[in-house]
Amino acid sequence: MYPNFEFALEQLTGADVPGFLSIFQVFGLFVAFAFLAAAWALTSELKRKEQLGLLQPVLGNEKDKKTGETKQVWIYPHQRVSEIVIICAVAGLAGAKIFNALETWNDFIQDPIGNLFSRSGLTFYGGLICATLVLVYYARKYKIGFKHLCDAAAPALILGYGVGRLGCHFSGDGDWGIFNSAYITYPDGSLHLAAAGQYEQMLDMAKGYFANNFPGTVPHIYAPAPSWLPDWLYAMNYAHNVNSEGVAITNCTGNFCAVLPVGVFPTPLYEAVVCICIFGFLWAIRRKITVPWQMFGIYLIFNGTERFLVEKIRVNTKYDLGFIHPTQAEIISTLLIIAGILLIISNRKKAVTTA
Repeated sequence: MYPNFEFALEQLTGADVPGFLSIFQVFGLFVAFAFLAAAWALTSELKRKEQLGLLQPVLGNEKDKKTGETKQVWIYPHQRVSEIVIICAVAGLAGAKIFNALETWNDFIQDPIGNLFSRSGLTFYGGLICATLVLVYYARKYKIGFKHLCDAAAPALILGYGVGRLGCHFSGDGDWGIFNSAYITYPDGSLHLAAAGQYEQMLDMAKGYFANNFPGTVPHIYAPAPSWLPDWLYAMNYAHNVNSEGVAITNCTGNFCAVLPVGVFPTPLYEAVVCICIFGFLWAIRRKITVPWQMFGIYLIFNGTERFLVEKIRVNTKYDLGFIHPTQAEIISTLLIIAGILLIISNRKKAVTTA
């Protein structure tokens, strides 16, 4: 894994690099890429809807660069994308931290400040919900048709999420899957297919590592990769992860010398691939969908389904509701799927209207 630029360049080139590069985080780089990709997709869709007459400009104040005087000009929704991205980023980060605190309440109350300001501990759905609420207010303030804004944002949201998940994967920030009992970590940090007789050893290591998440049980799946696929598609131990989680790597010095003692499913990679594919599908059909809310409804169904399925092999806190034990993400993703279906059914016969 590559927690920051200094470590990444040293690992990739083998050369000594300036220490100040350690302030630049690999996760942050992918977050920036995610926002840039989402901004491009949103701008393109807003321009298209403006050309169709679905979104209209409103009068706003703008300072003349030459004279410094303030004048009134017509401002189109696509010209506000930078503002939209910034407010959604701030609201999304706050929501992600709040929902993560609710999900891991016991850890949060022990160290509230540390949890709020840590580099890890972000819940995507918390960010999505809070960003949406802020966006509702923003759309009303600047008279942007909210239904068309949501439809335009659907491909951008899934693309940004997919690119962001690559940052989780390459930095090793903890959003990985459950134990794959077909693989074992060696002291030097390498991952290997387990030999006969090593299963109990792996189970003991897994119990030690997963004790905080799953007291008394160790969720795992025995799934060796087929011979025609690389092992890393089925299991990774996230050596040199950004949070230094796991056990020490033999003969490793400096920062980021930890590795998971067991192989886990690389769920961030799965989500990145699936979400980018979903983006490709939404982008391909966007011109064929002419009824408001349909595109956003399809996005909600795909997003909810993707996350609900991946939760089955992710390390996550489960709620005890008696006869079922869902995660926070499973509950929210189920609600998103239902909301998407209702949006499509309730609006399927409505004609396109202007904002």
